[in-house]
Amino acid sequence: MSIDRHEAALDRILELVVLLDDDMTRSLARDGLTVSRAHLLWELRHRGPMTQRDVADALKVSARTVTGLVDGLVATGFVTREPHPTDRRATLVTFTEHAATTVAAMDRDQQTFAHLLFAGMPDEQFDCFVAGLGEILTRLRDQGLSYEIREDDQ
Repeated sequence: MSIDRHEAALDRILELVVLLDDDMTRSLARDGLTVSRAHLLWELRHRGPMTQRDVADALKVSARTVTGLVDGLVATGFVTREPHPTDRRATLVTFTEHAATTVAAMDRDQQTFAHLLFAGMPDEQFDCFVAGLGEILTRLRDQGLSYEIREDDQ
């Protein structure tokens, strides 16, 4: 029994997902991070210090989940909890120098990896690839799919 071209394309996407997930998981583990913890660090990088409530909203997770993520990041030296300057009931989740250095290295690694994947691809092929991915992502989102942090990924 032969598979049709749509199934063959899906097989290739699934292989790509597995390869990228494995690479990302191993890379993050070398830095002592999970995907969810790295996501939190990216949010802090882009938004600056945030209350845990704001982090929960940004990550679309419960306050309990954020507490676990922040506890783990505090324990590994990536963030601190600092007093909020205007609300004495609130604390701010704040980058440490270790986190800033790690995230900067992750950014450089991502740029290098993007160059490795796409630099040799002709412009027209690259543009078609990006457009096709955009269409696939739109279809998946239209079906209600999105990335969500799981409770067990802290």
